[in-house]
Amino acid sequence: MSGLPAPRRTVLKGAALMGVAGLGVTACSTDSKLGHAQSPTPTAPVPLGTADAVPVGGAKLYREQRVIVYCPAKGEYKGFSAQCTHAGCLLEKLEGTIGDCPCHGSRFDVTTGEAVHGPATVPLPEVPVRAEGGNLVAGPKGSPSPSATEQ
Repeated sequence: MSGLPAPRRTVLKGAALMGVAGLGVTACSTDSKLGHAQSPTPTAPVPLGTADAVPVGGAKLYREQRVIVYCPAKGEYKGFSAQCTHAGCLLEKLEGTIGDCPCHGSRFDVTTGEAVHGPATVPLPEVPVRAEGGNLVAGPKGSPSPSATEQ
């Protein structure tokens, strides 16, 4: 049957599938607007807000700052990047101490950063977090970034 034009229905189905496939490429691209950043961890100090916003034994997701903070004991804080190590999407929510990535279903234990469900296999990068005057600051020591917003 070579030489005959493809039926209109076949052409339309192919076009529709290409459009859907294109959406997948855009969602996984590091240039998309789904929460990707060139650097998954803060390169300057970022204020997060009051330290008591993270309960002992609990965690909080700071989406805008791309950080997750876990509080293992009073006055102790562990931080991790909130950017998935699989395709770079920003984690969407926490269920207890498990962080969920909306793009491909990866899940992370935010007490350790370890991937507990794939496709991600690499742990979330650690981010230094400290309490200063009752407030949390993520990233390296120094002056807080003036463009960072508190949450």
